[in-house]
Amino acid sequence: MLIGEYTHKIDTKKRLSFPSKWRKELGKKLVITRGLDNCLFVYPLKEWQRMTEKIAQLPLGQADTRGFNRFFLSGAVEVEVDSVGRILVPDFLKDFAKLSNKVVLAGVHDRVEMWDEKRWEDYKKRIEKQADALAEKLGDVGIL
Repeated sequence: MLIGEYTHKIDTKKRLSFPSKWRKELGKKLVITRGLDNCLFVYPLKEWQRMTEKIAQLPLGQADTRGFNRFFLSGAVEVEVDSVGRILVPDFLKDFAKLSNKVVLAGVHDRVEMWDEKRWEDYKKRIEKQADALAEKLGDVGIL
């Protein structure tokens, strides 16, 4: 399970290092795509395959489904992790998430979210204020 929060820098060659704690679980090939809330989602290849199988089951006749498929799948890139745990972040994804040189990697169960540090801090402040209300909603559906 991918959990925790780590801050790393994108180097001048657009490479980003992953925490050593996650490297074995992530594997040597990852998929990066546009995520929600203007961050990037990073999946181990096995998780990506499971996610795309679920997406393939969605009805093609619905415009929302087609739009989400285009958003999520057309922005996906398979990357290899080098011998020291770094990946190359493509420019178009870096631009989408407005990544500066300081990036927060947040483990979210089966994926890693990649955030610009300032945007992450702003998001965290906002969501922390809503934590009780979110927990109550999750309680309504039997999660908490």
